[in-house]
Amino acid sequence: MTRRFAMTFAGLLFVWILLTGTLAVQEIIVGILVAAGTAAISIRHLQWLDDVMLTPLLPLHLGRYFFTFFKALIFANFDVARRVVTPGMAIRPAVVRVHTELHSDLGKLWLANSITLTPGTLTVDLDGQELLIHWIDATPGTDLETATREIVAGFEKVLKEFLK
Repeated sequence: MTRRFAMTFAGLLFVWILLTGTLAVQEIIVGILVAAGTAAISIRHLQWLDDVMLTPLLPLHLGRYFFTFFKALIFANFDVARRVVTPGMAIRPAVVRVHTELHSDLGKLWLANSITLTPGTLTVDLDGQELLIHWIDATPGTDLETATREIVAGFEKVLKEFLK
């Protein structure tokens, strides 16, 4: 419980500072009070935070994840835009099954959302260690290993650094 409280408190205080845009003492004091109160009230409902591996390198791992995500987001946006402005370009939508090595619910949720937020892919279902993904352009007969490598591998590699 103490670990959850500390993570929630730190996260909320960080967001408070970002939103207020100031390090004025009175704002920090109010932020501490609001973050502590909110963390205390919500701590019982935040079991998923137990899946985060707290290490001194956590900020670095989060930075790597967001770099990987934004890079994939940019490439996917350009790919989808190219398909929109090129009328003759073949689009072969398909629903593919991919395998994940992430075991925690939070890890799978984060992976599924990363895939869904990237244009051209949409996570449709999650069943055990497999995700069902609608993919804008899948080569006919794409196997599980290829689809997993192309859609999941980049995100999964960085998520495994800080999620169980």
